[in-house]
Amino acid sequence: MKRIAGLFIIAVAAGALTLGAYKMFFEPEYPAVYESEDGLSVFTTSSMPTYPTGAAPEAVDFTAAAENTVNAVVHVKNVTVNRSPRTRSEFFYGYDQRQRPQVGTGSGVIISPDGYIVTNNHVIARATELSVSLNNNKTYDAVVVGTDPITDIALLKIEAEDLPHLAFGDSDNLKIGEWVLAVGNPFNLTSTVTAGIVSAKARDLGRNQSFIQTDAAVNPGNSGGALVNTNGDLVGINTAITSQTGSYIGYAFAVPSNIARKVVEDLLEYGDVQVGILGIQTPKLNTAYAKENGFDEIDGLYIDGIEEDSGAEEAGLQRGDIIRRIDDIRIRKFADLTGYVTTKRPGDMVNVVVDRDGDEIEIPVEIRERITASLPWLGVKVKNLSTNDREVYGVERGVKIIGVPEVYRRYDLNGKVILAVDDEPINDIEDARRLFSRINRYQNSSITLLNKEGEKERLIFQ
Repeated sequence: MKRIAGLFIIAVAAGALTLGAYKMFFEPEYPAVYESEDGLSVFTTSSMPTYPTGAAPEAVDFTAAAENTVNAVVHVKNVTVNRSPRTRSEFFYGYDQRQRPQVGTGSGVIISPDGYIVTNNHVIARATELSVSLNNNKTYDAVVVGTDPITDIALLKIEAEDLPHLAFGDSDNLKIGEWVLAVGNPFNLTSTVTAGIVSAKARDLGRNQSFIQTDAAVNPGNSGGALVNTNGDLVGINTAITSQTGSYIGYAFAVPSNIARKVVEDLLEYGDVQVGILGIQTPKLNTAYAKENGFDEIDGLYIDGIEEDSGAEEAGLQRGDIIRRIDDIRIRKFADLTGYVTTKRPGDMVNVVVDRDGDEIEIPVEIRERITASLPWLGVKVKNLSTNDREVYGVERGVKIIGVPEVYRRYDLNGKVILAVDDEPINDIEDARRLFSRINRYQNSSITLLNKEGEKERLIFQ
């Protein structure tokens, strides 16, 4: 009995010693509440990990995603021919210019086993020869299937079979803080993988576009390469960096995969990109007008105007509505809107949730083809003629002026129809953009106009 009692006392003492050691050396510090002299809580502190299980860098496995991606990312070589003078006299007088090839490089992503490759438009622009090298060192000649300078996406094709390729992921499902890999060929260093997180979404770099921002290192040569998630899904096409040195300094941008996929599908099915618009006008938030009216403090997108003959007009959207969501996409700025609408085609329907006088209303809106454009050089905004316009003006062709810059308002141009530029007829906004882009500001040019009274006018720029 005494022996049992002694063993019990020893066990209790050992347990107490173990518990004391754990408390002193191993137990994490749980939140502590500090109180002021009057007994009120001031703040809390905690030494507990701030990341959930599996979110720590050492807990994420990039190896499978990297291995699958490097074999589907290619090295794109672009050969262009520039004409440059050989002597000073040729520089001044233009004699006997010779051709000098220049070689540029970038990256591309194989998206199908039969050799379709997506890259940036600026990687292959003005190319006279294109070649593609795979990760296994095989090289193929490439042809351009189609390009879209607006989104900076191009589609190439090589003659090959059973190629490794990447599946498009859903970039709308990307979360800020999610791990991503950038894979490409910076500085001609092939099959380079860098890791980072999604720093932001819907970044507008002044191009009315919507980019994914990441802190994965991207450098010259990465353009056109893959941005993938940890599953190896293609969520973006690396496109741009912001840098004063020309090299990576912490910011990189990618075209979202949903936009890239839509451009690729359009190029394959239609030969060009089908562009649709919602048909609303929004104020620029960095202007005095926006600040005076508090538009820059609105949690949502303020509708400042509705375009004539647009889906928004027909659906009943109104000036003063605040867009909160489109389908399942939260809208806080214009880039959120353009990023989602760019993935749609004319004829698609979207559900727009707006705040109207404090009430949330869901309104189905048809995405329609763009019928307006801002003309080069003159800067006026025009639209294609509607059926009513044709009846009012008594014409079948031309474009109607619906917006005039301050410098030209003294000419009373708003509401008139542009019929021709330098006697070349205009049928629609595409004709207008093409002809106005050819105007030489140092030569005389004339614009033929029509007012509502049916009278023709001629505006001459000297």
